[in-house]
Amino acid sequence: MQEVAGVLQHWHRHPEQLILVRVTETKGSTPRETGAFMLVGTSFLAGTVGGGALEYECVSQARQMLCQHEKLRENEFILGGQNTNQCCGGWARVRLERVTPDLARDLENNIRHQLEARPTLLMFGAGHVGRALAYALAPLPLRLIWIDPRAEEFGNVPPGVETHITNQWEALLRAAPVGAGVLVLTPSHTLDALIVEAALLRNDLSYVGLIGSATKRRRFEHSFRQLGIEEARLQSLICPIGERGIKDKRPEVIAALVAAEVVEHVLHPSQ
Repeated sequence: MQEVAGVLQHWHRHPEQLILVRVTETKGSTPRETGAFMLVGTSFLAGTVGGGALEYECVSQARQMLCQHEKLRENEFILGGQNTNQCCGGWARVRLERVTPDLARDLENNIRHQLEARPTLLMFGAGHVGRALAYALAPLPLRLIWIDPRAEEFGNVPPGVETHITNQWEALLRAAPVGAGVLVLTPSHTLDALIVEAALLRNDLSYVGLIGSATKRRRFEHSFRQLGIEEARLQSLICPIGERGIKDKRPEVIAALVAAEVVEHVLHPSQ
């Protein structure tokens, strides 16, 4: 989505012929949902309507439109029929439309609203696992806020990730919206415990994840019980994060496993 926004910003400065390809209606199993879109130029693509034969046909038609100076097409695709060679089994209606200034503004407003509606994930701690997680999580439809007082530990920050070089973590946690997620992986067990305690006491977060071992979890639970934290809140804590029975502690592997966990708990908490 940010890629598409960047293309539109460039388009305003240097207008060229673009086709907006948008899924306007779906039934059954389809590669993407209603509302998915992409931009097609003569030599580039931004966004996706699901890939495969459906997208290939849409891109081909969009480039035909560019060559023939057409303004609008609408197509229906039976995904399993002869016109797509794609066996999803559903049906999709796709609108292909030449980008105009008005359409570009509407699309930018749509993108802005979607970005504002993204769930928030606060990640406390940089370092090698934090860096790997930042790159794994940055492409997801999240507002990722990365907090650590050590500026040198962030490395090259992926585009779209918000960083806060600060040790004032309390204010950031208090400001997190209802339904946000929290990942805790600082180099200090004491700081980990303070952040997790505060997160659990909020009782309105979709995910509280802590890096560590089963032993670390038991020690934290014991301390939290002494502080009077309810058992249900303790059980909502996920530690170790990314636990899938895979004994591989390389940062990139941990990051991939945790990213899947974040999708489950933060992006789709009710499923």
